[in-house]
Amino acid sequence: MARIAILTVSDRAARGDYEDRGGPACEDWLRGVITTPIEILRRITPDGRAEVAGALIDLADTWGADLILATGGTGPSPRDQTPEAMADVIRFDLPGFGESMRAANGKVVATAILSRQGAGVRGRTLIITLPGSPNAISTSLEAIFAAVPYCLDLIGAARIETDPAIIKAHRPKGA
Repeated sequence: MARIAILTVSDRAARGDYEDRGGPACEDWLRGVITTPIEILRRITPDGRAEVAGALIDLADTWGADLILATGGTGPSPRDQTPEAMADVIRFDLPGFGESMRAANGKVVATAILSRQGAGVRGRTLIITLPGSPNAISTSLEAIFAAVPYCLDLIGAARIETDPAIIKAHRPKGA
């Protein structure tokens, strides 16, 4: 069974001043697309490089997440340090994920170019950073998720399958 962690990065949500909408949006989207059994853990952390890096390490190394979706903290504000935190903990990045997400969101809103979402690999965990807006989360995941199952295969993570009527996972023949 695949383990998927959803990390909401938000000072306000961590303090309880703001309802976390990004985490539930991620979970709803995943449960509507993935057809294999999955275990989902949702967590909230405040913005900040050290806080986010610590949460990513804990979710990958201690909880054993195959996939981590971190939502929020990808903008240009001073406290938006999710990309830097991810860079601190990954072995290598996968820049095509961020490029695809920005391109897809750019068709919806001009300010998508301000978002610094991306992806990288830590051990056998794929980490994807997403915007905090539920609409942008959906647009981002629709743009990249066809590649996620095969990426998980390649890094030795748990295998997931998708509903091809929603997102057709791309795997080479025989994979």
